[in-house]
Amino acid sequence: MYLTFLFLPFLGATTAGLLGRKLGVTGVHIITTSCLAISAILSIVAFYEIVLCHSPVTIKLGTWIQSEILSIDWSFTFDTLSISIIATVLLISSLVHLYSIDYMSSDPHNQRFFSYLSLFTFFMVLLLAGDNYFVLFLGWEFIAVCSYLLINFWFTIIEANKSAMQSFIVNRVGDMALTISFFAMFFLFGNVDFSTVFSLSPIMNESALTIIGILLLIGGMGKSAQIGLNTWLPTAMAGPTPVSSLIHSATLVSAGVYVLLRSSPLLEYSSTALIAITWIGSITAFFAASTGLLQNDLKRVIAYSTCSQMGYLFLACGLSQYNTALFHLVNHAFFKALLFLSAGAVLHATFDQQDQRRLGGLLGFLPFTYTAILIGSLSLMAVPFMTGFYSKDLILELAYSQYLFKGSIAYWFGSISAGLTAFYSFRLVAITFITYPNSPKKIYESAHDAAIYAMIPMITLSLLAIFFGYIAKDLFVGMGTDFAGTSLFIHPNHINLIEAEVIPTFYKLLPSIITFGSATVAYLSYQYSPKMLVAFGNTNLGYNLYKFYNGKYYIEVLYNTYVIPGALGLGYVVSKQLDRGLIEQIFGYGITSGLSSTSKELGKLDDSTLPSYAVYFAVSLVILTIVLIMPILTTLTYENMSVNGIKASISNEESVFNMVSSVFDIRVILVFIIVMCVK
Repeated sequence: MYLTFLFLPFLGATTAGLLGRKLGVTGVHIITTSCLAISAILSIVAFYEIVLCHSPVTIKLGTWIQSEILSIDWSFTFDTLSISIIATVLLISSLVHLYSIDYMSSDPHNQRFFSYLSLFTFFMVLLLAGDNYFVLFLGWEFIAVCSYLLINFWFTIIEANKSAMQSFIVNRVGDMALTISFFAMFFLFGNVDFSTVFSLSPIMNESALTIIGILLLIGGMGKSAQIGLNTWLPTAMAGPTPVSSLIHSATLVSAGVYVLLRSSPLLEYSSTALIAITWIGSITAFFAASTGLLQNDLKRVIAYSTCSQMGYLFLACGLSQYNTALFHLVNHAFFKALLFLSAGAVLHATFDQQDQRRLGGLLGFLPFTYTAILIGSLSLMAVPFMTGFYSKDLILELAYSQYLFKGSIAYWFGSISAGLTAFYSFRLVAITFITYPNSPKKIYESAHDAAIYAMIPMITLSLLAIFFGYIAKDLFVGMGTDFAGTSLFIHPNHINLIEAEVIPTFYKLLPSIITFGSATVAYLSYQYSPKMLVAFGNTNLGYNLYKFYNGKYYIEVLYNTYVIPGALGLGYVVSKQLDRGLIEQIFGYGITSGLSSTSKELGKLDDSTLPSYAVYFAVSLVILTIVLIMPILTTLTYENMSVNGIKASISNEESVFNMVSSVFDIRVILVFIIVMCVK
């Protein structure tokens, strides 16, 4: 069963890719969607066996690498951590496949799209199921390749080309750090399988663990779009909306968080790495929420909310609350997939109009889509009794209950970010559906809700966005639950769930108060007093604030102005002067040309006269005599020194003798060179 739901997406992908023309569009739809649906059902059964029946499974298929000092197997582990995310990925992917049947119905390349989508799901499941960091890294790299193919699906559009390249290149920065962390693990632990690394972590040097933890953090920052490496996430919107839904909910961005969750037994013994993760997550949550505040692209607003929620997940990992981070990861996947699928329904109804300022008044034309996007927004805002509330507010409570500086920073950054999230979420709903219509008349004449193939996934995700958090809270993060088992490790000094229950009520309610206040301000501002916003925007302060936040803190401007030209200049110098210059002159062209010119110069010494030959023979005889007799003289000298007691210590004498002997071991080579020269 486990290998079945692991490899069924790959079977669907290869069938659609290789036999797409024979099967036709409908055949590919049926095969790929059925494979994903069967995999999702089997993964839910596996969730019952592994999580509720406490029966983790490890499957070894064979050996991948077997050397004297490194052994890597094709093995897969299905424990609480992996199966929780695998079930989420397969469920959402199957719903996205079903949604795409309607969304991509007019595209002429359906077979290719569904093949890429299934392949993307397969490699994400491979990443999650791997039993060592090498199998994890295999899935890690191939989901980047699949994301490149999917973002660049409409490859005739230059913007899609640029977005796919940016996503791939920015992720290479994180991948480089992750690769170095694997080398560091191998150097420190002697292997890269989870059991070896995690069992030896408690007795290892903390500085070494800190270095590995920081490298894992940078690797996760690339995939999960943390501040500094976040530039690819908003531009990934160039691909079809189902791709955005899958990338932003359960697959690509979740991979970075999963690496931190899986590495919890290692990170728990490095306080410095945990502090760094907390700061990065806190700053990213605030940065992304404030950036999404004044974005006008419908999908880009939701993309920045993804970036902000990834900040919350990193924040929770830095606070050692891995079970809460896993809970929020699953919750976030449901309501974020719902938001993107709802946004796709809006785009289809408005001829792919993504600018919110050109929409408005769609409530009467798209009531079902409005309901779905409202449910997703309320869950994203963590409104009480919605799915997001049960994990997001718990993260903030756990941050406050740390009673440490990093906990306070995380709490206040997270609370402010919650208010900003509520503002841009209700801003999106108000501008798109409620305010004065700003689209052409023909859009309203043809606007309609999505077809049944799109409604079924949206209904399913809406129910999950409402009820899943309430149903699963006690299982994932309930007091005394043994849900995580051995898949997640929290050091006893870092467990503070009880403290979170008894913090002052004001600090428990503050995030919800800020959320409701911000949502109210956004609704009133854009519905009843837009003229005040326009007047404030015309002021010098309002214009600069809008320009700064809409310009995404000018991070991309700084990269394009300073970082990229400097990196290209450095690369040019390394390529021209180091690679093709110094290295090639010494080890490449230099050796061949040097030997050739030296042999020609030595050849000029041969003037075909008898006196010259006599001199060559005499010099060669002297050199050969010295080379052959010198080791004997060295040995006699060493014995004489030992007899007379001149030596300082036995170890020093032995080292000197070994050095001299090693030098004269090359005498045969010298003899050969001399004979060749004489010739």
